[in-house]
Amino acid sequence: MPHSISVSKQTVIPLAIGIATILATVFAMALADAFVKKSSSDMTLWQIYVLRSVIVVPILFSITKRKVYVAGFGWVFLRSIALALMYLSIYGVLPVLDLSVIAAALYTAPLFITGLSAFVMKERITSRHWIAILIGFAGVLIIVKPTTSDFSLLALVPVFAAFMYAIAAILTRAKCSHVSAPILALWLNMTLFTVGSVVSLLMSFIGDVFWSVNYPFLLGAWSFMTAQNWQVIGILAVLMVGISIGLAKAYQSPHPQVIATFDYAFLIFAGFWGYVFFGEIPDATTLVGMVFIACAGIIVLFTRPLDRAPVIAP
Repeated sequence: MPHSISVSKQTVIPLAIGIATILATVFAMALADAFVKKSSSDMTLWQIYVLRSVIVVPILFSITKRKVYVAGFGWVFLRSIALALMYLSIYGVLPVLDLSVIAAALYTAPLFITGLSAFVMKERITSRHWIAILIGFAGVLIIVKPTTSDFSLLALVPVFAAFMYAIAAILTRAKCSHVSAPILALWLNMTLFTVGSVVSLLMSFIGDVFWSVNYPFLLGAWSFMTAQNWQVIGILAVLMVGISIGLAKAYQSPHPQVIATFDYAFLIFAGFWGYVFFGEIPDATTLVGMVFIACAGIIVLFTRPLDRAPVIAP
């Protein structure tokens, strides 16, 4: 009968680094989302993708010392596609939803990550981990309010983003742990550049039609770039270098389901930047949800993760 194995220093130290990395990364992610939301009336999403990548890709190409191809490239590419779909889902609803609502719906991801960790990586998940994840999910439901008149079906779009994020997180740990974080970041940004370029060309051929006029951020043509727009692109580029490297590095550490729980901090950071940029003030219900999420993080913090369960050969 398999038995629990105590966590060694070789596991604790990388895990602690992974937790610190994910906290810094989600802080930057929330800030980047605020900048994108603020710029959604001035630039298209694809314009941001392309112009940001024009800056980010050469930087990452230099960091990787011009190394692009790696063993297991198919998994790296699949991870990049999953993250590209995640960003598309999040940014697509940024102009119409509050940052706190998007963050709350997005952070169903730890549930997906925990389940995928157990199914794909044979990670041994303790009952306390499950309790913590469920408490965190309850906090998300309190914030999203799915049974009230305030609920919008658009709030479910980030749930799809959460599933894509979970897939990327598991692929990072299970299939891409041998690939350096800068190379993973490089492929992500090259994928975003390609997607942005293809859609931009498509929109230029289609021209102004009903849906592009009503939702120009996602379906419109490029707009004229002002000096302020270029400043935003520069800030987003710097943030993206840190985010794409940090995200890869964090989920290459042991026990992605633990890293995923600290991912919940994004919700708090999103609320903070939502207030700073747009004056969004969380109501009492939202604050209660945040307390649930904080409790979930504390439970995981004081729960020792278990090593991977042994795989029994057929």
